[in-house]
Amino acid sequence: MISVVQNVAIDCADAYGLARFWSEVTGCPLHPQDRPGDRETQVLLPEGPLLHFNQVPEPKVSKNRIHLCLRPTTSREEEIERLLNLGATFVADRRKPGGAGWAVLADPEGNEFCVLRSESDRAAMSS
Repeated sequence: MISVVQNVAIDCADAYGLARFWSEVTGCPLHPQDRPGDRETQVLLPEGPLLHFNQVPEPKVSKNRIHLCLRPTTSREEEIERLLNLGATFVADRRKPGGAGWAVLADPEGNEFCVLRSESDRAAMSS
């Protein structure tokens, strides 16, 4: 017997608002029954687990112990700019000379996530 990961749960103050942000990030839709003010919402990813947003009363107070890592379809730098325009904030620069590494951003509620190099970025480094 095994267990299958159903969803990645993200506690937040505004479930619908944060789900909308992540819907824009991923280009994936919200669950069709989700509405503003809902205490639980979901972003429907095409493969793998759902992103499940659960409204809780307490605020985030420290670094995430688990986080999402994003591999963009455009360049890492273009994706960082797009995410900042969506409302993310820049937290830490882990990029290295020559292009390796990643950038740490936070969503509008302060949950950290990483932006990795795209496949085209990786290919350009290996040639």
